[in-house]
Amino acid sequence: MERCFPLLLACVIFFQACNPEDPTGIADVETDEKFTGGKNGTTLDFSQNAFGGQVQGMTSEQRGFFVTGNSFFRSNWITAPASVQTLDGLGPLLNSASCGGCHFKDGRAQPPATPEEALNGLLFRLSIPGVASNGGPLPEPVYGGQWQDKAILGVQSEGKVQVSYQEMAGQYPDGSAFSLRKPIYNFTEFNYGSLAPGWMSSPRIAPQMPGLGLLEMVPEQDIVAWADESDSNRDGISGKANMVWDEEKQQQALGRFGWKANQPNLVQQTAAAFNGDIGITSNLFPEDHFTPSQQLVYPNIPNGGQPEIPDDILQKVVIYTQALAVPARRNHDDPEVLRGKYLFKELNCSGCHRPTLNTGTGGQIAALREQKIWPYTDLLLHDMGPDLADGRPDFLANGSEWRTAPLWGLGLIPVVNGHTFLLHDGRARNVEEAILWHGGEAETSREEFKKLNKTDREALIKFINSL
Repeated sequence: MERCFPLLLACVIFFQACNPEDPTGIADVETDEKFTGGKNGTTLDFSQNAFGGQVQGMTSEQRGFFVTGNSFFRSNWITAPASVQTLDGLGPLLNSASCGGCHFKDGRAQPPATPEEALNGLLFRLSIPGVASNGGPLPEPVYGGQWQDKAILGVQSEGKVQVSYQEMAGQYPDGSAFSLRKPIYNFTEFNYGSLAPGWMSSPRIAPQMPGLGLLEMVPEQDIVAWADESDSNRDGISGKANMVWDEEKQQQALGRFGWKANQPNLVQQTAAAFNGDIGITSNLFPEDHFTPSQQLVYPNIPNGGQPEIPDDILQKVVIYTQALAVPARRNHDDPEVLRGKYLFKELNCSGCHRPTLNTGTGGQIAALREQKIWPYTDLLLHDMGPDLADGRPDFLANGSEWRTAPLWGLGLIPVVNGHTFLLHDGRARNVEEAILWHGGEAETSREEFKKLNKTDREALIKFINSL
């Protein structure tokens, strides 16, 4: 039977090509589909290190920067003053002591399983009603724009968040049962006083890292052209570009990174993570994430320099994040996967999770230019319905809008990180649950998924896990 597979597949593809009005229900294998990150941005490493490989074709200097950036990405920062001055300045408030503390092996974090478990890789944005001078969320006055559940020795953390879950039973039309878990967040131990009236929070899990440099090089005009806020084609999918604040240029720019596309580029994304998550200042964000109220409590905390991460080190970490290759597809020519691919398109999942994009001619890594990539995203904001809403605006993103998450590499999260938790807060325990949580613009696709028989549902899930 195994020897007959190539002939069988060829017949199926030929039949489909010759009968466009009578589809077989199996998609064809597309040229270069296996090379998810293009000819230079794809790795064939499917081990636990699958998310840590570097793109091909970089200069010797860039390869050196990649190695150095990797070291700073994984190393724990320490409290100032310290003998290792290149790594001091931690805190005083933080969520993690290193980038790798949330992105273990450049992968995805998982949410706490019980209320007693610490928040390792799950953080919460904070804000109050109103708009900041840069057009973004207005930080909570006492705790700032991010809840930090850890602190250096001698300083109190901001408090704790206990995570628990409510099981929600459901049933497919064919009688098969499923259950979703709804997260419940309980903020406790407000160590700096009460939060302001009307405060809002938004949970964010640390996602996997590969392919960020490729997404950064997708031309802005392409992303904007895919937006359809008024749904002019009446397909139920609008898509909206988020316009955010570029700290370096001091002007509005297209957002493309973060769960709500609230960061314009990887330099700012990286510097903001150092500042908010680890408590490390840079020339882009020169002040500690330490509000005036908190400074009154701890007025004389030493720093690790001004800034604590110099431009040359920050740039090397940025190069590292830009140059992480994407794992190639697995089983992309398997008939069941091809059936799932066909259904993915038929259910219009591809309306938001756009299969292919092309990188432009800019960017500092020439090897990433003019690549055809398969990230399954449009980098736009979409209304995901009330069940996934956080109720917190972020620049142009409203409380129910999220950026389309890229799907590439998703099937290797269990190999790299040992779990299958998905969505912006990790509530979905697998691909099936992630689909079932979709609402808003994706509600029709979700309902059509539920109508599929079990075999087809499994084929669609197998396709997504092949990405």
